[in-house]
Amino acid sequence: MSDRANLSLPGDYRADLRARAVAEAPEGCPIKGNISNKGERIYHTPWSPAHAKTRIDESRGERWFCDEAEAIAAGWRAARWR
Repeated sequence: MSDRANLSLPGDYRADLRARAVAEAPEGCPIKGNISNKGERIYHTPWSPAHAKTRIDESRGERWFCDEAEAIAAGWRAARWR
């Protein structure tokens, strides 16, 4: 049984995803800010379905954020997936 199976509440599940992403992210900032093919600046939180497959290319202007408020203040929008 996976560790995630023990996370019964949605908040617990998101906290676990965030903790794992923080451990893997540069400087502990787990939110990925990427630029779409249309030039849109989009950020992906650790619980976003596209987070795991999103790759950041800083040479293209993409970046990492420590929290959503930082991403929004920098002019990025949340990924639309709901």
